[in-house]
This record gives sequence, structure tokens and C-alpha cells, in this order.
Amino acid sequence: MVHHWFVSQGGGERVAEVLAQMYPEADLFALVANPKWVPQSLRHRSLQTSFLNRVPFASRIHRQLLPLYPMAVEQIDLSEYDLVLTSDSGPMKGTVVSPSAVHVCYCHSPMRYLWGQHHEYRKSMGRISRAAFCLSAHYVRSWDQRAAQQVTQFAANSNYVAWRIRECYGRESVVIYPPVDTSSGYVTSNPGDAYLTVGRLVSYKRTDLLIQACKMLGRELRIIGTGSEEARLRSQAGKTIKFLGNVDEATLWEEYAHCRAFLFAAEEDFGMAVVEAQACGRPVIAFGKGGALETVGSLDSTAPSSQDTGILFYQQTAPAVAEAILRFEARENCFQPHTIRERASRFSAETFRRRFQNLVDSALGLPASAHDLEVSL
Repeated sequence: MVHHWFVSQGGGERVAEVLAQMYPEADLFALVANPKWVPQSLRHRSLQTSFLNRVPFASRIHRQLLPLYPMAVEQIDLSEYDLVLTSDSGPMKGTVVSPSAVHVCYCHSPMRYLWGQHHEYRKSMGRISRAAFCLSAHYVRSWDQRAAQQVTQFAANSNYVAWRIRECYGRESVVIYPPVDTSSGYVTSNPGDAYLTVGRLVSYKRTDLLIQACKMLGRELRIIGTGSEEARLRSQAGKTIKFLGNVDEATLWEEYAHCRAFLFAAEEDFGMAVVEAQACGRPVIAFGKGGALETVGSLDSTAPSSQDTGILFYQQTAPAVAEAILRFEARENCFQPHTIRERASRFSAETFRRRFQNLVDSALGLPASAHDLEVSL
């Protein structure tokens, strides 16, 4: 079982943890791993890393090591394995396997900094890093496209990512939504007045828009997570913005359950935090692109529907976020917490395990339930 890297705690790492638990005898591999970010349940397992892990501060600068990805991936020796599972939003689909082996790749996303968000990442880099990135990106992109042709079976974490896999690699995929711990969610009868957002504080998450919108409206926003943008975001925050950092699981679910609504401004591939908030019966106010279109049933200007779980906005600007918050507040009583929680259950970890196991069995030529293998359209 191969994961791109353990350098933070996000949706990809949760998928890798569940996959590793499904196959308890599997050997684990990663390009780079910081012991701090290896899930607790996997710390007793043998985890092998590439030579990149020996680079000083590798877990901090792993993206700057882009030119070395192909060499590092191809030096991981998987020649003795009959089944290789990759959990990948990086280069791990390029692992070299035995010609007779089955390689199933669960793709969180084609590498954003090579496909789709190339220019945004380039602009965020310093001069030296940008020069190295520009010199290597074309080569690594071509390598990544060729590597994708060697995968036996792709799984995508959303229809949006399935479309991107098709556009970038010319490959079809089976959509299997990632495992969300919906069972830990609970509905409370007295949610608070504060809005909530959860996630890594990095540029593409657009937490800055949420801060600006809540400052404009004088609304309280509670932020869970850390990341490279934290100092800049703190400098923008006013007295109604609270940074909670990383919190334990119990505190996380308590914050979800007691928020007024969950705010989300990223163009995300799926967005597990959006579903976690809904598992607590809380409505979501989200940017209407990417995975949110598959996880949020939007309340529009017509009569409320039993499928409504939130409000969508369609421009990544602070005024658009503020306007969506006001639309939500005008119809806040239309949302039914227990209905929202019930809708979130379709993204459960149990559903993921069953569908992924069927996919692997099918790739191995074993019987699988036909209704569980829905090829993306």
C-alpha cells in the first residue's frame, strides 16, 4: 500500500489509513513521512520511504523536490508484490510494478501543481524555487501522464476528479467517495451563533475570503487547522475571528455540532470536512464548484426541498461569501438537522470499504457486486 506522503493530516491521509486497515498485512510505502503525521493506528506498521525522506526538512519542502519525483518513485522496489494499492494525489501512480501485478490507484486528484493550478503554485514560490519548478514541470507532467497508463484500475474520489483523470490521463475511473466517519457526528438542539471552517491553512483553501466576509458582517468565525498561510491570515483577522489550531477528535466534533453553519470557499476535489459538518446536521455555505456540487444540496430561491443541506455561491470573492451568509440567515429555519445528517450517511466509511473491496476483487478477476461498480460518465 503506497501513499504519496505523510506531512499533514487531511482527507488523503484518512483514506490511506482506512486502506491500510483494510489490508493489515500489507507493507506500507511513501515518498516522505514525518512520524508526527503518520496516523496513530499505523505507527506500529513497517513504513518504508524513498531517498527523498533523507533530504533535510523534506516534509516541509516536499513540493520543491518535484524534479526528483520520477527517480524517487521508480526506485521504490515493488517487484515482489502481486497487488499494489496507491493512495495518490502526487506521483505514486508511477510506481514500477511486476508485469503480472494488479495496480489499483485511488486518485484524490491529479497533481494540482502540474495540472490545473500550475500558474497559481508558480506565482506563490520564491525566485529560486520558481525557476526550478518551471524547468522541471513540463518533464514531470509528461512523465506523470505516461505513468498513468500503467495503472490497472483507477478509482476517483468524486465525479469531478473522474473528469480530471479523463482530461489529464485519458483514463476512465470508478467513483468511490472517500470514507467519512459519519458515525461520530451528532445533532445538538442548541447550536451556537459562530460559523466554522476546518482545514489546512494553505492558499487554495481561500480561508482569507471567509475571514473577510465575516469581518464585513461582524460575524464570529472559528477556524480549526494550521498551515503555511496561518501568519498571513492572523494578520487579516479581527476580533470576531478565532484560530483554534489543531484540535483533538472530541473537540472537532463538538465544534461541528455547535456551529451555526460550516463555511467552505475552496474549489476542492471532494471536501471531507463539508460532509463531517453535515453528519452533525449543520448546513454548509460553500463555493459551488468541484466536490461541493456532489456533497451539498443547495437551497435555491424556490420552495425548500428535503434534499437541501446548504447554500452555494459561485464567485470566489469575499462579497459573494457575505451575500451567501445573508441568504442562509434569511432562510435558516428551512434546514432540517436530522435530514442533513441522514443525507451525509451515504458517504460513510462502511460504504467506502465495501465498494473499494469490490473494486479490488474485480481488478483481480474475482466476483464483485455489479451495482457497486459505477464507472464515471
